[in-house]
Amino acid sequence: MLKKTSAPDLDSLRLLDDRLRWLSSWTIHHANHIRESTDGLKVGGHQASCASMTAIMAALYFHALGPNDKVAVKPHAGPVLHAIHYLMGSQSREQLEAFRGFGGMQSYPSRTKDRIPVDFSTGSVGLGVAVTAFASLVQDYLLAHRLMKPEEAGRMVALMGDAELDEGNIYECLIEAYKHDIRNCWWIVDYNRQSLDATTAERMFRRFDEIFASFGWRVVTLKYGKLLEAAFKEKGGAALERWIDGCGNADYAALTYLGGAAWRERLLKDVPETKPILDKHDDESLHRLMTNLGGHDMEALVAAFDEAQDDVPTLFIAYTIKGQGLPFAGHKDNHAGLMNPGQIAALREKMGIAEGEEWEPYAGLGGNSAEAAKSLVEGSRIARAKRERPWNVAEVPAIVPPAGEEQSTQAAFGRILLDLAKAGGPLADRIVTTSPDVTVSTNLGGFVNQRGLFRRRELADVFAAAKIPSAQKWGGSQAGQHIELGIAENNLFLMLAALGLAGDLFGERLFPIGTVYDPFIARGLDALNYACYQDARFMLAGTPSGVTLGPEGGAHQSINPPLIAMGQPGLRHYEPAYADELALMMEEGFRLVQREEGESVYLRLTTRTIRQIDRSDDSWKEDAIRGGYWLREPAPGAEAALVYMGAIAPEALAAWEALKDDMPGLGLLAVTSPDLLHRGWSAKRSGRWAGKAAEPSHVETLLAPLSRDAGLVTLLDGAPAALSWLGGVAGHKVSPLGLDRFGQTGNLADLYRYYRLDVDAIVEAAAELFLD
Repeated sequence: MLKKTSAPDLDSLRLLDDRLRWLSSWTIHHANHIRESTDGLKVGGHQASCASMTAIMAALYFHALGPNDKVAVKPHAGPVLHAIHYLMGSQSREQLEAFRGFGGMQSYPSRTKDRIPVDFSTGSVGLGVAVTAFASLVQDYLLAHRLMKPEEAGRMVALMGDAELDEGNIYECLIEAYKHDIRNCWWIVDYNRQSLDATTAERMFRRFDEIFASFGWRVVTLKYGKLLEAAFKEKGGAALERWIDGCGNADYAALTYLGGAAWRERLLKDVPETKPILDKHDDESLHRLMTNLGGHDMEALVAAFDEAQDDVPTLFIAYTIKGQGLPFAGHKDNHAGLMNPGQIAALREKMGIAEGEEWEPYAGLGGNSAEAAKSLVEGSRIARAKRERPWNVAEVPAIVPPAGEEQSTQAAFGRILLDLAKAGGPLADRIVTTSPDVTVSTNLGGFVNQRGLFRRRELADVFAAAKIPSAQKWGGSQAGQHIELGIAENNLFLMLAALGLAGDLFGERLFPIGTVYDPFIARGLDALNYACYQDARFMLAGTPSGVTLGPEGGAHQSINPPLIAMGQPGLRHYEPAYADELALMMEEGFRLVQREEGESVYLRLTTRTIRQIDRSDDSWKEDAIRGGYWLREPAPGAEAALVYMGAIAPEALAAWEALKDDMPGLGLLAVTSPDLLHRGWSAKRSGRWAGKAAEPSHVETLLAPLSRDAGLVTLLDGAPAALSWLGGVAGHKVSPLGLDRFGQTGNLADLYRYYRLDVDAIVEAAAELFLD
């Protein structure tokens, strides 16, 4: 239990609340009104959204948070977080002055781009909230596997705006969190009842406490501050409380903006019984009383945090006023509103800050008050510097491709993981697999049979105990290494984000592997982007893919994931055709996710069983890792080449055999990563403009043997644009084959023929190139 604060500490916390409100407001004002603008665009910022959070964040950071606690700060309160670190000396004035400028503090808290320690990036609203629940689960996993000590554990905290509760991912997350019995998690709602477009509807919010309570959360509502609670005990106080409880959000916001005189007029009209209370206050004092909500009352906040020191997940609903203490407090248009120079000057004068001392951390405070506040800041237990990221924690063994003349990449993926699980070792022991209810159908079953499900409480395999035959022998225990999720892809990517940040958050790197049906990557794309933006490291297998999943039809046949991967920073796409390619890419992937200059890896796999090919040597491997290699080398000056990717390797090979006599020197290029090839080509082009040495990119080297007048037939089971750009590398003509519309059910022969992915289509496309 934390020691409760004394009265002097509360006074200091109130002063720090004021300092955070001022510094966040001034930072935004400086960027918009003082810093030179070269483009004339509004810089923006959210002074009102910051002001509604300053008391909550002062109570948290300077009282309640321990050294191991992790916080996701609501996006629009980012300047408050930077102000906290500025007071602690871990943020510079230069960074604050460069708010939303190039190289300065970011618009929203960013793990990778801000210089201060940021536990979770926020900006895509709702995701920063939900990821804390999955981080709590990851912490439990590490504790159960004895990768961290109990005294190193902390609480996962999310600070959210009330409008974030409109986000569906919040409720998907709640379901999963309940199933896994998460703990040590606080979600604190800044219930200011205003969003970007309007005041929040009262009707729905009354149900949030019921929703959270039904999922096992404790709900603590901080509606009134101590001033109002005392007034409710006075004559006329009960009537005042009833009136406030019944006052609509829009009415309350408007009265807040209008001030004390408006409060008095309205109350005398609606509840004349409150006159004894009103007579005790002038307009300024009455306004202070009527806006004394729990989310701004330091005593109420500290008491609430002190009383929730167990591991029960807790939702704090803190009633606040958007723009509290600022001239546009309560105004419905204040979300992105900015104080003008006259208003900021009035606020500075009110706070006793001399002109020219706006950046002084404790300007305007008396000596004793400044020392007391400074002492509280210095005693804060939160981290002041970023944690060193653990790199290269496990040696990656050579991965031997599974034996078999005919294999699918999806089946080979499962067998490789099973072999790793059986062999054991540092890598295998740190692998954590997860899947949204498609564990069996994505071939993770063998790994789970070997390593088990992760459960905080023992879960018996009832079918095994009853001696009922089943291929899935799944018991659950704290030693398990598979986290099974419900069928919500958004949760998958948030789980991968949390697992992929284990080293950053808790000092112990894991090797997360997630599987998902390839077309449904798009359903969790926001969360995938969120994970990559934070530089979370994981391996993702999208499988099965394309119209190659014939009988399943268009709803399960993916088209655009290669394009998604090509446009997603921090995610490397590989699409192997053969088991030995997959083994090579998984081996590289395990190195990549733990390498400082590395990234996450996406493997696009297939259920199609194809005949494996014989290799004369390993010379192909280096090129394959870089994005492509010649399966059949072209002759110097060759006039044509076939370029394929993934599942349709047999058609590409058969077409090459059919054409080689008529097209002497015809090459067959296996593209293993259009993503890497395009990156390398683009980097080479931009390198010239940056004055860097113009070394040929890998794709330029691959295509160099071809004649400048050569033609390329590109083909893949996906969007043709993933490969058709190759024509721009050296000016080659291109005939692109692939999918540009939704598929339908059918066998492979029918589908490949209909969508022009069969041998005849390839041969015809090659002939057309020469006719052109």
